[in-house]
Amino acid sequence: MDETSAIAQPEDGGLASLPGDERAESEKHEVLDSVPTPVGTLELRRRIEDGGLTVIEITLAGGMLMSTLCSVSERALASVGLDLHPGRDLRVLVGGLGLGYTAAAVLADPRVAQLTVVDRLPTVIRWMREGLLPLSEKLNGDPRLAIVEGDVYTQVLGTAPADGDCWDLILIDVDHAPSDPLDHASLPFYRWHGQRQVMDHLAPGGIVGIWSSEDDDDFADVVDEVYPDSLREYVRFRHEMIEEGDEIAEVIFFGRCEGGEPGPFCRGRKNRATPPTIR
Repeated sequence: MDETSAIAQPEDGGLASLPGDERAESEKHEVLDSVPTPVGTLELRRRIEDGGLTVIEITLAGGMLMSTLCSVSERALASVGLDLHPGRDLRVLVGGLGLGYTAAAVLADPRVAQLTVVDRLPTVIRWMREGLLPLSEKLNGDPRLAIVEGDVYTQVLGTAPADGDCWDLILIDVDHAPSDPLDHASLPFYRWHGQRQVMDHLAPGGIVGIWSSEDDDDFADVVDEVYPDSLREYVRFRHEMIEEGDEIAEVIFFGRCEGGEPGPFCRGRKNRATPPTIR
């Protein structure tokens, strides 16, 4: 996968160069929208890097949530999870819309029949529907996608659905890490009983994937104990505009339920490729 083209090309993110005097503002950002929320001010920002690259960012309470500069692990959450599932006509639940990279990666797989994205922030959903995000046009035009406002943790920790309404994949990218949640109300999700409830929402052979900005042995132990198959996928990459080009390592925790068709899931699998350098 060419990570450079995934970020820089308009067809996979809508990034564009701005002309003339706007380039002179390369070190500044423009706030496209700003909305107060119970957990801090949510902002959609645009800034122009040297060379004219447009960067779109979502920040919450001044902290970075998502940036078009780096979508490697958001896409890996979907692509690796789908690689691990051998089925067809898949029903997928994604927690966290962000800039839409996970959703787009899910929909890139023709085996996906239905994708529901749950996000607790109506503003982010509005940005997507109003065309303010780089992937708005692509996602809004896909009939397999439903974006709903809500708390994905409440959904997957609630009463188990009827068998026909279970999910083949549940992919979560909401908190910074199991030990660093945006809201402490999500902490039960990362404990044994919480993951046992999540498993009840998965179809036979279903897969859960949880993104984290850092490794967490305690949560890995929970996933190991709850699911018959489990692994940690290490996503390593470099970007010359982030952390001065130092390697960035993020983690995706996967668990697989019993049943379903045999698949390529193997316990303890590490990252599968040489870490890319993104420019």
